[in-house]
Amino acid sequence: MNIGIAEIRNNLADALNRVIYTGERVILERRGKPAAVIVSLEDLAMLEAIEDGEDVKAAKRAIAEMKRKGEKPIPYSQVKKQLGL
Repeated sequence: MNIGIAEIRNNLADALNRVIYTGERVILERRGKPAAVIVSLEDLAMLEAIEDGEDVKAAKRAIAEMKRKGEKPIPYSQVKKQLGL
């Protein structure tokens, strides 16, 4: 479902019901262009899990690159101290 941002004010309850009960994604448009999306909590959890997985992959690649270069990771305690945390 695509809906204009101005129009959502009058149809928010309907849009939320469609998201909650049918899992539909509601695309909010500004001047006819997609600007934001209302998604279910299940969709949000899935997106966050994907992001977390990508973060883990990136960290593993960074660690592997450091090892390849013979560098050692900086301990978390040292980073906290340097940042004043």
